[in-house]
Amino acid sequence: MSILFRADSSSTLGLGHIMRDLVFAKSLEGEVIFACQNLEGNMIDRIPYEVKILESNDASELIALIRSLHVSLLVIDHYGIDAVYEQTVKEATGVKILSLDDTYEKHHCDILLNPNLYADVKRYEGLVPNGCELRCGKPLIREEFHKEKTIQRDKIYDVCIAMGGSDSANITLDVLKTLPNTLHVSILTTTANAHLKELQTFVADKSNLALHVNSNEVAKVLHQSHFVITTPSVMVQEVLFMELPFLAIKVASNQDDMYAYLKQQGYAVMECFESQSFQKMFEKRMKRENS
Repeated sequence: MSILFRADSSSTLGLGHIMRDLVFAKSLEGEVIFACQNLEGNMIDRIPYEVKILESNDASELIALIRSLHVSLLVIDHYGIDAVYEQTVKEATGVKILSLDDTYEKHHCDILLNPNLYADVKRYEGLVPNGCELRCGKPLIREEFHKEKTIQRDKIYDVCIAMGGSDSANITLDVLKTLPNTLHVSILTTTANAHLKELQTFVADKSNLALHVNSNEVAKVLHQSHFVITTPSVMVQEVLFMELPFLAIKVASNQDDMYAYLKQQGYAVMECFESQSFQKMFEKRMKRENS
C-alpha cells in the first residue's frame, strides 16, 4: 500500500503540520511518501521518508504523481487545498483521501481527521460528504513526549519560549525583551525562523538565555522548564500532555478555535502580543505557580 502525504512547510507556515504528519505516518501500514513544494525555509530535510518535490500546488501535478506512484491513500494537510481541489483529485484518480482539518472547512474526502482537543464532530455537518468517517479530538503527540513524561528531570529553566518553528511575527524577541533579565530562559526555534540571526545576536552575550535551534530534544527542554510561553497550536497540545503551566499567545487566524477552547477552559491566553498586558499576565501566572 502506497501512502502519499501532501503537505508544505516554509518560513511562514506548516512546520507544526509536518511534525504531526510524521506522528500520523508512523501509525500507518504501507510505504509512506511525502509530496512537498521546495518553499523557502522548509523542513523537507527533517522528513525521514522519501520526498517528491512539486513545482506547484496545481492539482494536475499531484494527479500525475498519484498515478505514477499507484497511491492507495492520499493524506492532505494543507490550507491551500480545498474541497474543489480534493474533488478534482478524487474524480481523476479514485484515490482514497484523508484530510486533516483545524478550522472547520468544507472537504471532499473519505476520512476527516481533526486532531485537536477542541474538535467538535457536530460542526462538520454539511461540510463533508455523506459516509465520510470523522476522527476528531485525539491529538497527535510525538513519541519523544511519551518517553519524556516517564523521566524525572530537574527544572533548570524558569521559562521556555516556543513560539513555533518559524515565528514569522518575531514574537520570541518581543517576549525576551519584556521578561526580567534575571530569569533563566530556554528558546526553541528552527532554521526556518527568518529572524534567527537577530535572535542569535540578542542572546550572544546573555548567559541566562539558551537558544535551541532544530533541537532533537524539544520534549526534554520543555520538561526542564517551570513555565512555557507558546502559541495555541500543535505545540500547546504537547505542553498540555506534559502537564506544564503555560501562557499561549495567538499569532494566526488558524489558531482561533484552540485559543477559544483554552480560554473557555480557564488557561492563560492572549489574543495578540502587547508588552504591558503580557507582563501583567506573566507575573500573575508566575506568582500563582510559585505560591
